[in-house]
Amino acid sequence: MELAMENQDSKSILQQLARDRVNKLKKFYTHLFIYVIGIVFYILKTYFNVPFNFLPLRYINEFVMWVWTFFLVVQGIQVFFAEKIFGSKWEQKQIDKILEKDKTSNNKWE
Repeated sequence: MELAMENQDSKSILQQLARDRVNKLKKFYTHLFIYVIGIVFYILKTYFNVPFNFLPLRYINEFVMWVWTFFLVVQGIQVFFAEKIFGSKWEQKQIDKILEKDKTSNNKWE
């Protein structure tokens, strides 16, 4: 009975980790899509002299694009390279440690 509950807890934790990873990927690709649109507007404004005189596009300049690129690269590193360094094996070890610690702390009061 206890083993079944432990497997269910482990499975729910893994499902939550998978959901979190999918949400991070979704946010990154959404950010990338908006960034590409921003690049298009920046190119139109800078190289083709299209006047964008309404609020957000008025302030797109080289500095804004460099900062935006930096944040996009940082987000990409967090999403993709952190996965390589702290992969599923590392996550599973950490989950097992937490579950084992929780199991031993619960057994102390029985």
